[in-house]
Amino acid sequence: MEVSWEQSVTDSINTIYLLFSAYLVFMMQLGFAMLCAGSVRAKNAMNIMLTNVVDAVVGSISYYLFGFAFAFGDGANSNPFIGTTFFALKDIPDTSYDYSYFLYQWAFAIAVAGITSGSIAERTQFSAYLVFSFFLSGFVYPIVVHWVWSSSGWLSPSSETLFGSGAIDFAGSGVVHLVGGIAGLWGSFIQGPRVGRFDAFGKPVPMRGHNATLVVLGTFLLWFGWFGFNPGSFGKILVAYPNTTSQGNWTGVGRTAVTTTLAGSTAGLTTLFSRRLLAGHWDALDACNGLLGGFVAITSGCSVVEPWAAIVCGFCAAWVLIGLNVLALKLQFDDPLEATQLHGGCGAWGLIFTGLFAKKEFVIQVYNSGAAGVVRPYGLLLGGGWGLIGCQVVELLVIVAWVSITMGPVFFALDKLKMFRISIDDEVAGLDISSHGGYAYAAHPQENHPLFYSDYMGIQGLNDS
Repeated sequence: MEVSWEQSVTDSINTIYLLFSAYLVFMMQLGFAMLCAGSVRAKNAMNIMLTNVVDAVVGSISYYLFGFAFAFGDGANSNPFIGTTFFALKDIPDTSYDYSYFLYQWAFAIAVAGITSGSIAERTQFSAYLVFSFFLSGFVYPIVVHWVWSSSGWLSPSSETLFGSGAIDFAGSGVVHLVGGIAGLWGSFIQGPRVGRFDAFGKPVPMRGHNATLVVLGTFLLWFGWFGFNPGSFGKILVAYPNTTSQGNWTGVGRTAVTTTLAGSTAGLTTLFSRRLLAGHWDALDACNGLLGGFVAITSGCSVVEPWAAIVCGFCAAWVLIGLNVLALKLQFDDPLEATQLHGGCGAWGLIFTGLFAKKEFVIQVYNSGAAGVVRPYGLLLGGGWGLIGCQVVELLVIVAWVSITMGPVFFALDKLKMFRISIDDEVAGLDISSHGGYAYAAHPQENHPLFYSDYMGIQGLNDS
């Protein structure tokens, strides 16, 4: 059947919108790279930047071969737990998915591995990154995607299978950030703290990142990319809502960008002033992490909450992050980028927040295209009952359980095989000189280490003799 020119124009605009959003999300990899590089010591800068490259290239292959199929493979044998078609993009494009949709979802998949990489920075063998990045982006993460974002998933708000609602995780506070955060939790826990992070009495020893400029640059790049991450998750912009004269997905896209900005900004301000009270100074790095924590938290409900609710979300996210950072130090848990606390903790709060504050009108617009006469659960505090909040709690618990039983054994096996953590000597010297042949910078006089790889090998030879 011939497609009308109006439909062709609509499809073209929707495709351009999705591709542009995919490019924005991919740009977040650059943001991650800059943030990570600035947050570690100079002697490990090259290593952490290379791991971000590895996350992208390894994730591309694994998501192409297996990941997209496990996530969205809804063929004749579709089931609520795992996809079974579209391996290596066979039969793509079809009536449901095309290449632009794959590219957008791929950009999400490689972000998950980047989150986990931050938790185990400065002490991990490079080969371990190749293993866990392939497994996480090709299997662990896609299964969660299928549960929540596939139309046949058992947690999907489209199928309304669970409690007549399904979980609302619009852009992935749980699916993306909680998955990456819990994986990082297990990796960091199994490795243990970095050498010198805690003294003999268990007191924390500061190990601040070497470059605040890179941290701030990375934060702004991530903020820019989040406008593809959250508003882009609509997938289509030209979808009109019935019984309205001027509203459609374009309205929701604008609202989502506003809620994203407000939540992040509120969390950044709250963290800035809170750290001023607690530490006695204005800390740019903490403010940047607070800002990102607000973005992580609002990602679940960004499309279904009012702007005022986004401010509540950001305020609480900041205190979740601060509280978890204090707890981490008490437990001698060492996450160089606070990825577990930020992505795991704030992601979990984002799921609960959505179950409390999702607005009925917006839920129907986003998941039923604004159809009249639709009845479905919405935010508990707005009178929507317990159905939605129940689904949000279930999603939180099953993600924690799933990632724990999959990534935990992987990290444990790597550790037992001596493939996970580098030696103490190599860690003290720095990963750049011990694993990558030299430093990211020509010189960094604030740290007294071998300047060249040949110097490092000479020291190793003296130690062996």
